Amino acid sequence: MKFGSVPVDQAAGAILAHSVQVQDAKLRKGIVLTPEHQEQLAAAGYEAVTVARLEPGDCHEDKAAGMLADALAPDPKAAALRVTQPFTGRVNLLADGPGVVVLKVEALEAFNQVNPMITVATVPQHQQMGAGGMVATIKVISYAVPSADVLEASQVAKGAIRLATPVYKKAGLVVTDIPGGPSNEKGIAAIRGRVEALGMEMTDVRIVPHQTDAIAQAVSEIQGQVAMILTGSATSDVADVAPQAVRAAGGQVDRFGMPVDPGNLLFLGSLGSRPVIGLPGCARSPALNGADWVLSRVACGINTTGTDIAAMGVGGLLKEIPTRPQPRASRR
Repeated sequence: MKFGSVPVDQAAGAILAHSVQVQDAKLRKGIVLTPEHQEQLAAAGYEAVTVARLEPGDCHEDKAAGMLADALAPDPKAAALRVTQPFTGRVNLLADGPGVVVLKVEALEAFNQVNPMITVATVPQHQQMGAGGMVATIKVISYAVPSADVLEASQVAKGAIRLATPVYKKAGLVVTDIPGGPSNEKGIAAIRGRVEALGMEMTDVRIVPHQTDAIAQAVSEIQGQVAMILTGSATSDVADVAPQAVRAAGGQVDRFGMPVDPGNLLFLGSLGSRPVIGLPGCARSPALNGADWVLSRVACGINTTGTDIAAMGVGGLLKEIPTRPQPRASRR
């Protein structure tokens, strides 16, 4: 691509690089100049303008952005994405419903190394999305790029972006009650909001005493493909009441504790084929916490192991919840 200043009488067919004012109108950057535009520029007193001219082998920004989007999401419907029309070298990939973003990170890094003018920016790996949320934006920075680079970028990151959608439709919640404990009503409402944001339904809520036998019976009987437990007293150990209840019911606990704050006191296990999530007390607040990361992945069928939870620590220092009984900073 050739870029630079040319006399107005030689500018026809070139791409205007900078917007200019002509009489009562504005010629916006990115337009292809016509003889009529030349007349307007000359009448406004312009002798030269800065333009871009495509050379053989170049690909216009909009065509390039469209090709790159087609490569990153070759089957948008299967990837649960919507693809916008190219405009000023940009195409956006939008979530077609609730879900969790799944990225081929190394492929996207390779994509961004092909040519500095060819870029893709995404939300973080495994970010939860709502319908219409922007998952990624492809931007061709210059007015044109070599076609060979467009093809190379397309090949290294083919199918690198998708949205994992919920595989479960219903969830159940066991809440333990203790005298003088926190509000169950507010906690249930916050968790219901999380479940519904994932396109699921909370079909069963059971409030039981904070006792191993009572929790074990409730978690065995509760309706829903995912079971959650919210205790009135914080789970302090892998042998505490709620984890022991899951074992007593015939299930297993795979991980207790996570390096995400708020959210440290979460546990994850299963009862038969049903995932069981022991929610931390901060889940009573609608503010983002570690439970959101685990619930969204589990709901969308993304295998979540102890190793996965351990890896959440980098970036896991979240915004403090003002209502937390013991905030991070000591108060004197």
